[in-house]
Amino acid sequence: QVQLVESGGGLVQAGGSLRLSCVASGRTFNDSPMAWFRQTPGKEREFVAAINWNGGSTKNLDSVKGRFTISRDNAKNTVYLQMNSLKPEDTAVYYCAATSVVGRTAYTEGGMYTYWGQGTQVTVSS
Repeated sequence: QVQLVESGGGLVQAGGSLRLSCVASGRTFNDSPMAWFRQTPGKEREFVAAINWNGGSTKNLDSVKGRFTISRDNAKNTVYLQMNSLKPEDTAVYYCAATSVVGRTAYTEGGMYTYWGQGTQVTVSS
């Protein structure tokens, strides 16, 4: 059974940093892209960042460019999201996503991802 387990969320003041981790088990995703999405109550899930199979290509939501960095460690079957200069509008539940599609593209569409974690809450106070 495939599982994605996120960790690293919490409460932080504006301007602070958090590092989210997502560990995959049940299969490896070393040849597939992975991504982070987020969602706030009453709003649709929003793409945040994606990374291709070897980390050579990444994509980010415009509003997080220069602040968030996605990376991966295939030896640990783990993807990370380093979040710096956090803003109150970054408050959301953050979800890790993985796909069984093999490819070099870092997909930004949620529909391309088959597996999802349970989410981790990030709250940024002003």
